[in-house]
Amino acid sequence: MISCVVAHEGARIFEIDPDGYDFNPRLFMVKTARISAPVQCKHCENPACKSACTSNAITVEGNAVVINRNKCIGCKNCVIACPFGAVEIVETAEVQTDGSFKKIANKCDLCAGVADSPSCVKVCLTEALSLVSEEKLETSLEEKRKNAVLCQG
Repeated sequence: MISCVVAHEGARIFEIDPDGYDFNPRLFMVKTARISAPVQCKHCENPACKSACTSNAITVEGNAVVINRNKCIGCKNCVIACPFGAVEIVETAEVQTDGSFKKIANKCDLCAGVADSPSCVKVCLTEALSLVSEEKLETSLEEKRKNAVLCQG
């Protein structure tokens, strides 16, 4: 989670006032006594969050589903629409005209625009996280089909 914030806010988070930046990781962990698992965007081919977004703040760029933080109005439609619970509403450090802090949708964007991304995959010590490319997926499916044919024959 820290690597996610550093990827989006920069290493300066360790040097400045904690109230001077948004500490909003774009994934979060669910932990029990025996298991911990990341909850993050699955970057759906036809994302329900994008269809539900009334401000057109959610787009698909390459293979990543991305939220434009400037366009987002914090309406929560995407939160309700996401079948994986991967979108949350967070408070930003941006103060609005009424004096309140702006609230926006927040979710994994595969570290779009960040070198060596996604950062969570790069720093995962147990290698529990991986980014699967279309090529890897196709290769894996081919192998599974071949093994299925061999098992039947």
